[in-house]
Amino acid sequence: PKPGTATCDFVIFPPRWCVQEHTFRPPYFHRNTMSEFMGLISGSYDAKKGGFVPGGASLHSPMSGHGPDARVFKAASLEDLKPVRYADDSGFAFMFETCYLMNVTDAAKKAKKDEKYHECWKDMPNLFRKLQAEAAKAKKPSS
Repeated sequence: PKPGTATCDFVIFPPRWCVQEHTFRPPYFHRNTMSEFMGLISGSYDAKKGGFVPGGASLHSPMSGHGPDARVFKAASLEDLKPVRYADDSGFAFMFETCYLMNVTDAAKKAKKDEKYHECWKDMPNLFRKLQAEAAKAKKPSS
């Protein structure tokens, strides 16, 4: 990699306080320039409640869109944004990112897969188009 480019990042999502106010708390829908491998060790993960089980993992190659499922997105968009404790029993997850492409092992290729994983986003509202239209309307000179 070029100087200044991270070779790898490792992060854990332990029990914690979520204290931001007036913010969207789950990881937002996004694309990475790095490969992202995430696993859940115990409990549930806040961006995929019920859809990501302990022992499960996900691999997103560079620029593949991912983020909270539609149900979590809607709930997070409507919840009262006061400080919340993600308790000790709420979940323990990790994430590993690298600027290198990751290969899937033969054992992983044979493992149980969620063939409908992509469907968790099918009901996600397209808010980007709405914001584009609002921005375009705001730019038009008033007559």
